[in-house]
Amino acid sequence: MGIPIYQVDAFASQPFEGNPAAVCILEAFREDAWLQNLASEMNLAETAFVVSRPGGEFELRWFTPGVEVDLCGHATLASAHILWETSGLAPDQPAMFQTRSGLLEVRKEADCIVMDFPSTPGESCDPPAGLADTIGSNVVNCAKSRFDYLLELESESAVRNLKPDIRRLAELPVRGVIVTARGDDRYDIVSRFFAPAAGIDEDPVTGSAHCTLAPYWVPKLGKNRLAAFQASPRGGEIGVELAGERALLSGTAVTVFTGELSV
Repeated sequence: MGIPIYQVDAFASQPFEGNPAAVCILEAFREDAWLQNLASEMNLAETAFVVSRPGGEFELRWFTPGVEVDLCGHATLASAHILWETSGLAPDQPAMFQTRSGLLEVRKEADCIVMDFPSTPGESCDPPAGLADTIGSNVVNCAKSRFDYLLELESESAVRNLKPDIRRLAELPVRGVIVTARGDDRYDIVSRFFAPAAGIDEDPVTGSAHCTLAPYWVPKLGKNRLAAFQASPRGGEIGVELAGERALLSGTAVTVFTGELSV
């Protein structure tokens, strides 16, 4: 029998929205080169590899087409969704994932999936020389987190209309660049995320970026629960809540196709 693999649209309420992730269920991890080659073959922002562990936990790893990453929100949401959908977990049982970012708990709440992630707050800093020109917009504020630069722009329209120089962004010594602004109406905040150095020019919806957006915006807006929208061409909604040093991210997911690897 082949190895089961799935494609899931995460942070989406219907197919062809949100951020697609591949989820590969393995009995044991293959060598790193095989995992990376499959992620490159799938050519999605992330491919998640899930292995069951004793005690009801799972080990979870994430790969872009180019590298293994330390934290990924949408592929974690997709992995939990598949475990519940394929009876790998009972619907009322949380998914407990051992990862490079520690233990991550994912649970169902009504029609949503809620992920308990470590927050990754940024420290205020001066933007690197030329970054405003690279982004192509005035930068109101700049911060740097464990993974990324966060740039606050003047308005939601500035975020939505941004056309950055992707080649120059790839030269920055970070995973990626989050651009963000206050929302105009329906959403508290909007954002986009660019990570060409990790093989992703623009990510459709980035859960891990909201682990930085949560501690940045919650004190600014004076509210602990935020409605967020990532304004990529596909777009996706994320519920964001700050809980001490944790970020609670919520969304939905849709399975697009299932299959088996013959290799």
